[in-house]
Amino acid sequence: MLKKPLATLVATLFVGMAWGQIDLNQATEIDLDGLNGLGPTMTRHILAERQQGLFRDWRDVMKRVKGIGPQKAAHLSEQGLQVQGLGYAQAPGASPAAKPKHSSTPQGH
Repeated sequence: MLKKPLATLVATLFVGMAWGQIDLNQATEIDLDGLNGLGPTMTRHILAERQQGLFRDWRDVMKRVKGIGPQKAAHLSEQGLQVQGLGYAQAPGASPAAKPKHSSTPQGH
């Protein structure tokens, strides 16, 4: 009787690993609804825009989806959302303010 719980555990682990990165051009409504910062209205808008044509890059997303700007794009990217395999900070022309900040050690005491 251990087979069923073990199979469920393995399936859950695979789903969890796949959840780490989501490409916007392949994401389902459930994938997008699971992201912090996207509600049902924006999710539907993203999917409707995607039906008009795949997103080329993050700049294209921000141009076509009202409500997604550099900060929102960076926030969604931090959760694993990608466009054409790139996170927002990796995208050409990404806003410097949205790129991850690196801590620096103070010089001297």
